[in-house]
Amino acid sequence: MSALKFQLLHESGAARAGLLRLKSALNPSVDHEIETPTFMPVGTLGTVKSLSVKELHEIRAGIILGNTYHLYLRPGHERVERLGGLHKFMNWDGPILTDSGGFQVFSLAGLRKIDDEGVTFQSHLDGSTHRFTPEHSMAIQRALGSNIVMAFDECPPFPATADVVRAAMRRTLDWAKRGLHFELKDHQARFGIVQGGLDVELRRESAAQITPLPFDGFALGGFAIGEPMPLMHEILMEVAPILPKTKPRYLMGVGRPEDLVEAVRSGIDMFDCVLPSRNARNGQLFTSLGKVNIKNAQYADDASALDPNCPCDTCAHYSKAYLRHLYTAGEALSMRLNTQHNLSFYLQLMREMRIAIQENRFDEWRTNFYTRFNGKNI
Repeated sequence: MSALKFQLLHESGAARAGLLRLKSALNPSVDHEIETPTFMPVGTLGTVKSLSVKELHEIRAGIILGNTYHLYLRPGHERVERLGGLHKFMNWDGPILTDSGGFQVFSLAGLRKIDDEGVTFQSHLDGSTHRFTPEHSMAIQRALGSNIVMAFDECPPFPATADVVRAAMRRTLDWAKRGLHFELKDHQARFGIVQGGLDVELRRESAAQITPLPFDGFALGGFAIGEPMPLMHEILMEVAPILPKTKPRYLMGVGRPEDLVEAVRSGIDMFDCVLPSRNARNGQLFTSLGKVNIKNAQYADDASALDPNCPCDTCAHYSKAYLRHLYTAGEALSMRLNTQHNLSFYLQLMREMRIAIQENRFDEWRTNFYTRFNGKNI
């Protein structure tokens, strides 16, 4: 029996509302249900920075993301497995998706060497050398026990020559095939990854080659790495609809609210990004009425709530003046309250889009979103 089931419930244009069912890692008799489109808070090292598991439940996070490469370095995948798997280790009973380490092929470009067999990394922690292959990435993710396991891929840089992008696309396909031969645990599903840079035809070629393979879902990788965002939106409109309609579609590492809206409009179901939590720690907060830089002096005497339309604890109990005070004073509570709000805003954004799709008014909702968020019409 498949570890993943996806049901497409409604469409509004190309935008999709669905239901993702995943087997529990802790209780074989339990299935998790995730409504899509959905946003996955990033817990790189087994924690969403500054938030407890209780707070993740309070903001209604359904699924979170962990990072294979970083968890491999510390505390180590074998240790995590000995301690009962990542879910038990961090006391999270919901589903987890793990990145394969492929993004580090891009982000740690100065500390790695690529060949057709895999990637050799020099640890950013202590300089030690580590070899990643598609099979080793699968072994680490098996040990971690995540619900969704990502294929090991090569994310090419931007800008890059056509030869570099094509070579990365070819390796991604070869590595995906090799990883499929590695046996996972019964509750684990697999996603393949489409690469191809900013070349629509290469993206089409990659999708045509990888989508016939027996993956449970498919991701688009290699975006939001420096390219113009309008160009990314154009490519998504071309490429997302050619992914299998009956399987979940995941856009990796893209996180501005505007980008999520445009990607949902293109037919994407799943997202992750460090942006809402990272920006929260830097004092940039997202609200239904636009962005707020809470460090600005204009909020020093502002007794109003951060966002009158937000249900989170931060907005219910604290003023902008207090949030500014915490930030400028360097208090740890600032990070926690800001992160709680930003992630709550993103999850609320997903819920609003799901409802608009189900009510067949996504385009109307999108127009109203831009009017409120950017203060202008589109």
